[in-house]
Amino acid sequence: MPISQTRPSPAPLLEPGETVVLFDGVCKLCNGWAKFLIRHDHARRVRLASVQSPEGQALLAWAGLPLQQFDTMAVVRDRHYWVRSEAIFEIVALLPWAWRSVKLLRYVPRRLRDWAYDRIALNRYRLFGKYDVCLLPSPDHEGRFLKAPTLGINPVERIGT
Repeated sequence: MPISQTRPSPAPLLEPGETVVLFDGVCKLCNGWAKFLIRHDHARRVRLASVQSPEGQALLAWAGLPLQQFDTMAVVRDRHYWVRSEAIFEIVALLPWAWRSVKLLRYVPRRLRDWAYDRIALNRYRLFGKYDVCLLPSPDHEGRFLKAPTLGINPVERIGT
């Protein structure tokens, strides 16, 4: 069982059992990861939200994660969230079987996995580049992104901790 953090209340904006991947919307590596998930998650088990979006900000606030300097990918489901290498394993478990061999890396001690993850995350803009603004999803991918109900309410204000 992956190591998750638990919050007292379910994540806002998510249906029960729904999984959302939070990623840096201006990072070219992170956008590549989001496109990879869209391409390989045929069962549509994962939804996406950039950390810069109102939905991403609401989920970050709910998890108690930084809203401005975000240096990790996060996975959110129900009352749980995963970060760093554990987030990757949580996502891979939802992908088709061909990708599940990545879970073998779980045998590497978590401190070492997270150290390597942090080196890439902290240098991602220098290594892979950065967009000036968050890229908008194409119309055929828009349904894969988490969207707050349009009731005129800021999703960050709807968080209950």
